[in-house]
Amino acid sequence: MSRVGKLPVPIPSGVTVVVEDDRVVRVKGPNGELTHPVLTGTRVVVEGAEARVSSERVVRNPAFGTMRAKLNNMVLGVTTGFSRSLEIQGTGYRAAMDGSTLVLQLGYSHPIHFPVPQGITIKVENPTRIKVSGADKAQVGQVAANIRGFRPPEPYKGKGVRYEGEYVRRKAGKAAGSAS
Repeated sequence: MSRVGKLPVPIPSGVTVVVEDDRVVRVKGPNGELTHPVLTGTRVVVEGAEARVSSERVVRNPAFGTMRAKLNNMVLGVTTGFSRSLEIQGTGYRAAMDGSTLVLQLGYSHPIHFPVPQGITIKVENPTRIKVSGADKAQVGQVAANIRGFRPPEPYKGKGVRYEGEYVRRKAGKAAGSAS
């Protein structure tokens, strides 16, 4: 059985966790409201200021630890939220907000217009830094990956969109030698 799954999820004050018909978990807090279906073979029970996930079967259940991690991420998301930072490197590469649309200049012949999904906040700290934040950890990560996917960092000059602190392994270019 999962060791992570056995740990109770603490529920801070100001956050409510409700299990509806043993099918859906609803977490509501200061940063919003998140819902997630209860994974097959697991049960979520709220006891006072903590929630516990239990496995319905005695056999090994891979969804047991996953459900506990999802529930913990939902509680953290509605209290503190999650964020990912992106860096843009390259001459002329930049980002700007136009209302609720992120406009990226990434070396193509046209700008890329990325509409900001509901529940996500995108802040352009300066033309080469973007901060994606929101309550849903998976959605924040997916939006950051989508933005990075417009121009992933390339290994020769390192140009492109990368996560903050991401290491891009550089390759050597063509060797200048004689054509024998």
